[in-house]
Amino acid sequence: MGRLWVIIVREYTERVRTRWFALATVFAPLLLAALMFVPPWLASRSTASVNVSQITILDASGSGLGKRIAAELNGGIAGDTSATRVLEVAPAGLAAAEAAATRDVMRGGAKGYLVLDALTLAGERARYAGTNASASADVEELRRAVRQEVMAVRLERAGVDPLQTSALIKTRLRLDAERITSRGRAGSGEISIFFAITVSLLLYFSIFFYGQNVLRGVMEEKQTRVAEVVMSSVPASRLLDGKVLGVGAVGLTQLLLWAVAAFFLLKIRQPILERIGVEATPITLPDLSIAQGITLLIFFVLGFVFYAALFAAVGAIVNSEQEAQQAQIPIVLLLAGSVSFIQAIIARPDAPLAVTLSWLPFSAPIVMPLRMSLIQIPTWEIAGAIASLAVGCYIVVWVAARIYRVGLLMYGKRPTIREIARWVRYS
Repeated sequence: MGRLWVIIVREYTERVRTRWFALATVFAPLLLAALMFVPPWLASRSTASVNVSQITILDASGSGLGKRIAAELNGGIAGDTSATRVLEVAPAGLAAAEAAATRDVMRGGAKGYLVLDALTLAGERARYAGTNASASADVEELRRAVRQEVMAVRLERAGVDPLQTSALIKTRLRLDAERITSRGRAGSGEISIFFAITVSLLLYFSIFFYGQNVLRGVMEEKQTRVAEVVMSSVPASRLLDGKVLGVGAVGLTQLLLWAVAAFFLLKIRQPILERIGVEATPITLPDLSIAQGITLLIFFVLGFVFYAALFAAVGAIVNSEQEAQQAQIPIVLLLAGSVSFIQAIIARPDAPLAVTLSWLPFSAPIVMPLRMSLIQIPTWEIAGAIASLAVGCYIVVWVAARIYRVGLLMYGKRPTIREIARWVRYS
């Protein structure tokens, strides 16, 4: 146990003292701060440009829809179409009118042109072409004006009073979704989704990044022949355990530092945004109990051990960086495959697919924390997933230790699958 502790401390201190660890530890909170403050600030200023109304409207609907949209674009004052040119054209002359409007836009006479026809009046589509077609705020403003006025025309044609029509089309309904668990109200559903995605991606990148660290550390020891000296006094299995646990402790330290920084940033976010004049919805973290926090840490630790052992086995097998890139592809695909199901699991966290993936050892470290952040999962199911992952870790570490023991002392030869299987059977 004493030698194992020495290896763990060495692996831990060797990485924590590096500049890259300090840089990554500081950079992540800075990036999080940018994501918390910059988007709300930009959103408060990302309105449609003042010249969004400087367009030509080609109205082939025969309903006066173009003039109504022009008035809406110019401030919603009826009859005010000063900045917008409205041309009422017959459907047969629409192509020629579009060609002329295109030339006008190319000369700088207008920002673009909007085409309205029978399909627009039916609520199916409208077409816009212009120099600002890639400006999302401008296009969204045009879409809103068209949708609103098309609805107004259709309501009036159905016999609704114009005053009632004006009130109906300007209705803005917001639906706030809030989670309820066995402990009571658990905060915003949208915040829960964001939190779940953040937890899953954080676990994914931490496991992947520090698993790669283990792989490269094993390769370096193999190439420099340091492993030969160490293995003369320490069993290979204990060396593997020490390396995996030491690097895992580094990852856990970084995750805890990031969590503390995130909590602090959430506390100061609202006051700072209010001070600079930005209205932002308060962010309240989901109700996370101590038991749930410990469970998330357990999934990270077991998930890291599972994948780190596989990466260590690959590092012991290969002899160069090129071989490592090829040999680790199956492991990376297993890990990345779990992340690829995030959207489907968010849509239905209690579906058979989500339940199955949360029980499989290679996907449980990502999927189960994701589901735990979205819905309330029975304790027996969480315990079963942990047990399944623990058994998977035991098997993977046992196999990796046997590969590690032989592969670490093999040089210059790329082993075949049959030889690797022989290493595993070798006692």
